[in-house]
Amino acid sequence: MSNRLRHETSPYLLQHADNPVDWYPWGDAAFEDARESGKPVLLSIGYSACHWCHVMAHESFEDPATAELMNRLFVNVKVDREERPDVDKIYQTAQQLLTQRGGGWPLTMFLDADDRRPFFGGTYFPNTERHGLPAFRELLTSVAKYYAERRDEVREQGARLAEVFGRLTPAAASTDTTLDPEPLAMLRNRLARTFDREFGGFGAAPKFPHAETIAWLLRQGGAKGRAPDPEALHMATLTLRRMAEGGIFDHLGGGFCRYSVDRQWQIPHFEKMLYDNGALLAACAQAFQATREPEFVSAAELTAHWLLADMRSADGGFFAARDADSEGEEGKYYVWTPDEVAALLEPDDYAAFAPRFGLDAPANFEGHWHLTVRESIGDIAGKLGRPADAVQASLANARERLLEVRAARVAPGLDDKQLTAWNALAVRGLAIAGRVLERGDLVDAAASTADFLREKLFIDGRLRASFKNGTARFDAYLDDHAFLVEALLELLQLRWRDDDLRFATRLADLLLEHFEDAEAGGLYFTADDHEALMQRPKPLADESMPSGNGIAAYALQRLGHLLGETRYLAAAERILRYAWPALREFPQAHVSLLTALEEYLTPPEIVVIRGAASEIGAWRDAASRPFAPARLVFAIPEDAALPGLLAERAAAPGKTLAYRCVGTHCELPVESLDELLAALDRG
Repeated sequence: MSNRLRHETSPYLLQHADNPVDWYPWGDAAFEDARESGKPVLLSIGYSACHWCHVMAHESFEDPATAELMNRLFVNVKVDREERPDVDKIYQTAQQLLTQRGGGWPLTMFLDADDRRPFFGGTYFPNTERHGLPAFRELLTSVAKYYAERRDEVREQGARLAEVFGRLTPAAASTDTTLDPEPLAMLRNRLARTFDREFGGFGAAPKFPHAETIAWLLRQGGAKGRAPDPEALHMATLTLRRMAEGGIFDHLGGGFCRYSVDRQWQIPHFEKMLYDNGALLAACAQAFQATREPEFVSAAELTAHWLLADMRSADGGFFAARDADSEGEEGKYYVWTPDEVAALLEPDDYAAFAPRFGLDAPANFEGHWHLTVRESIGDIAGKLGRPADAVQASLANARERLLEVRAARVAPGLDDKQLTAWNALAVRGLAIAGRVLERGDLVDAAASTADFLREKLFIDGRLRASFKNGTARFDAYLDDHAFLVEALLELLQLRWRDDDLRFATRLADLLLEHFEDAEAGGLYFTADDHEALMQRPKPLADESMPSGNGIAAYALQRLGHLLGETRYLAAAERILRYAWPALREFPQAHVSLLTALEEYLTPPEIVVIRGAASEIGAWRDAASRPFAPARLVFAIPEDAALPGLLAERAAAPGKTLAYRCVGTHCELPVESLDELLAALDRG
């Protein structure tokens, strides 16, 4: 029999709708049942692409004996952490405080129904005692007994935990703090210390992409108008290059997996997330713009191909994720054997493909071969006595044939909900790649997704977080608003649309109205009219995605300079002042905020080009061609309706004019492209 999850839209919750566990979705009904029955609440948080979530579900939640115990002793609540990051953030923090161990998924927490405070928790628990962990059924019995016999201790611990949560929120920002570049220098030095000089990336295995860090290093090392920092450029490009060569990248279908289990980027955790690929698409395009190295074009174009071919909905939005597993095995969809590939390819094509992707080396994944680049095309051409372009053609033939065969396999599960924040990262990535690679189809896709978000997820003047089966759900979070403002600013530089500017300013106003702590500084993760939870955090650190506070500060500054809107500039400064102690103590955990700090200290260069649509595009493209990430170029048709400071950037009949400003300093308009480019060079 189906349980209460059958009415949900989350693919993750629907995966558990036929469990013998009597699951509730998060909500008042579950806690009312727990209070009336006197049972504690078992809270289980995961997501559809999570391998160990599937393992625990198969071992325990699908097991009738375990389910009977769960139903008898607990009220059971299932949460999709991608739909409810607000709930997940709170209980991940609580788990770390209670256990003094790292968090993760699946997250398993036991709550007192009266105040929703946890009293015990962990992550994955096996069905039998192993890995130093108790058997899940034994744990259930012990926890229920403790709750029944020691309720006073449970309440006391909950009160202490609430006090600790209160102390986690940083103090109010100091108004006399001087914001200076010191944390930027600290970040640069700490990244250099932890950089893997052989394989790229930072620290030891497992290795995560950290696209924000790569983008920041590209700014330091490759941006026009900056003092050269070749080591920063090397750290960024070596990391991207090793990732694009490694098994974390899908060499047939495109796109990056979530992380690598090894130092060399060879074997990934096979789940593929929209948010990673939106950010890494932008980073690959920017790396090409900074270096002109063609391998970054290949990585960007294959990533864009995966997004458009595999992850895009007919309504213009993008789906959330591809699972790590297929047919119950992680990575099964992606791996091969040499005999299998040799039987599928022409001999000349196999002769090039096998050394390129390691089929002539020992198996690298559980007796199978996962494709990673092992030899250069030049070396293969030399060994085979063939021209390099002939080797390239063989590799293209092999890729096409293997993709055809792979498509007939059972594909990893698709999480087909569409999340606002993740779609915003895809819009930004497609816009940047469209500009750098001169791909109008990518710009079209970015614009279509922006339209989808505005039309389907902005309802009655408020943003929603998730869309599935024609329904928008859940009040949007800080990340949804902040990421979308930044994405719209990138898109406006490719294709000016008045509606996009109005949408961006409306979202910025909502941030200030509903999320800002105007007294202490910083932005809350949830709005002021959101469901009341155990805590209302103001997260500052970058995690798997960049910090909402960091992206908000960055985007509000840019929008404020564009429009001459001091409210946005002041709010961004309050965020930076609030975050200042964290930036000085842990700069490497706050890269997005430090990018905003950099533009606070050295405001961005904004170029506004006005004139006939037939003229302004060429001016925009010329001004945007160099890698200058602190430069924004907007080509605005002469008939556009403009607000604020932009209204003063007037068009002149029969002329094309370009206005250049850096922060609050603006120059006289120029009337020729040569004059504009000369002014940009001087700047």
